[in-house]
Amino acid sequence: MRTRSRLSGLLGVLVLIWLIIGAVAAGQRGYYDDASTHCASVGTIAVTIVAGPLNYAGMNPTVDCQYPQPAS
Repeated sequence: MRTRSRLSGLLGVLVLIWLIIGAVAAGQRGYYDDASTHCASVGTIAVTIVAGPLNYAGMNPTVDCQYPQPAS
């Protein structure tokens, strides 16, 4: 039982470190400097954070949002 608790604690710490690395990568790319909060910028920040260390392995995730247009 103690081993399971230690593993879950270790997993939680690893996930937190992963997300912190992703947040640092988003900051280094200047994503936080843009004051606009439209779908694409918020989505790009989110996927960059989730990608974590993969950002430093060449991954550059972006999001492009297209809102549906009303019928005319």
